[in-house]
Order: sequence, then C-alpha cells, then structure tokens
Amino acid sequence: MQKTTFLTLTLVSLVMLPAMAQVGEVWTDFQSYSVDLQNYLQNNLSENLKPVEPQSRSAITNATGELNIPNPITAGQRIRDDIFINSISDRFENNSVVRSNLVSNEINRLITRGAVSGLLGEAGQIRTKTKLINTEKTLRNIAGFSDVDEDRTIFQELLEGTGIKQGKGEDLISLADKVLGQGLLALLSANQETIKIQKEQSKIVAETFAQTLQTNQSLQYSNLNLANISQQMEEENRARRVDTSTEAARLLRATSQMDLFGTKIDN
Repeated sequence: MQKTTFLTLTLVSLVMLPAMAQVGEVWTDFQSYSVDLQNYLQNNLSENLKPVEPQSRSAITNATGELNIPNPITAGQRIRDDIFINSISDRFENNSVVRSNLVSNEINRLITRGAVSGLLGEAGQIRTKTKLINTEKTLRNIAGFSDVDEDRTIFQELLEGTGIKQGKGEDLISLADKVLGQGLLALLSANQETIKIQKEQSKIVAETFAQTLQTNQSLQYSNLNLANISQQMEEENRARRVDTSTEAARLLRATSQMDLFGTKIDN
C-alpha cells in the first residue's frame, strides 16, 4: 500500500515536468518517458487483462524500480505465482499453469507497447522534435564558437579598443607590458570560448549516452518477447507430441480390443 501511494504521488508530480527539455537534460527526458509508459500501462490494463486486472496492476507496481519503469521479468514472475497459488482461471482456460503463462506474456507485451508509446506517442514525438531542434541549435553554437574569423575579429576589436601605441617618451618595457596584458586578455577570451564549446559538446555526449541506454532497453524488451515466443512454440510442440502419442496409444488400444473380440488376423 505504501509503495502504491508513493508511485501515485510520483506520477502526479512528474506529470508537471516540462515536456520539452533542453539538450543535456537527460534525466528530465527519461522521467517524462517513464510517466508516458506508466500512463499507458494504467490505461490499458482493464482492456487487456480485465479478469486479473487487480493482480496485474499489483504485479506491475511492485516490479517498478528506481527508474519508474517496471521490470517485465519480475512482473511476469509475480503474476504467475499469484495465479498459480490462488488457482485463478477463466472460462477459456482452466489450467492455472497455462493461464499464468498467458497472462505473464500479455504483461510483457503490454510493457513493450508502453515503451513504444513512450517514445512514439504524441508526447514522445514532441520531446523528440524539440530535442532535435535544440540539438541543431547546439551544433550551430559550437560552429559559431569555433569560427576562426569571429575569433580574429574579436581579438582585433580588443586591440583597437585599447589603442596600444608607443607614446612619446615611453620606454619599450611599458609598451611590452601593454602588449602582454592584451595577449593575456585574448587568451582568456579564447579560453572562455573553449569552455563554451566543451559545455555544448558535453550536452551532446549526455544525449548520446541517454539514447544508448534507451536503445539497450528496447533491445532487452525485444529479446524478452522473442524468448516468450520461443517458449510458447516449445510448449505447443510438446503439446502436439503429447496429442500424437495419445492418439497413437488410442488407436493401438482399439486395434488390440478388436483382436480380442475375434477379429481374424491373416497369416
């Protein structure tokens, strides 16, 4: 109950986060994405898992971690245990083991669809569009900061603004001090430009890192679904082999009974 209340408060608070984060604000973006994923799950549980909606909702909530996204393996295991222990079935499937696997697979598919909705849904596309626009602006800023002509113009303006000239009766040491001072000023100005470039580049690096994490997350969802498909095909093949063996045994028994009742066997 405490965890459910905490999750609800978290969702309410995160809904107020800005949907259009700036470049480099990767945690804000991920929080917005996780809210979209959770909203999709909460809005579609009734439609997809109505007979076991309370158990499914509890399994997803308890499997949600620090990133505010559910662990599909943990959620699937929790719902399987719940259905098996309580022998929950429906009108189409009386076997609780089979039923638990079906519900677990559906939860995994639901989480995968929620992840897709978080990225390609309306809010996800707004975030992506804004991110692309801001990334382009950042790249333009980097190009502007590193423009040689601009730096040269700034340096020339600094020199002209001070009007360094050897005054009448001024010794060379004093003039050298002025030149050295202007050189230091130009160096500081160039250093500031370098810092700006590095700050903008660090934003791009952060965005690349965040995209890599989400790509890995999507790959894990795909791998999990493929594993579920493989397991389901194996179970279907096993059931088909059992049916074939049962049918062969039935035919053998029927043939034996016919022989016992006096069926003539040709030599």
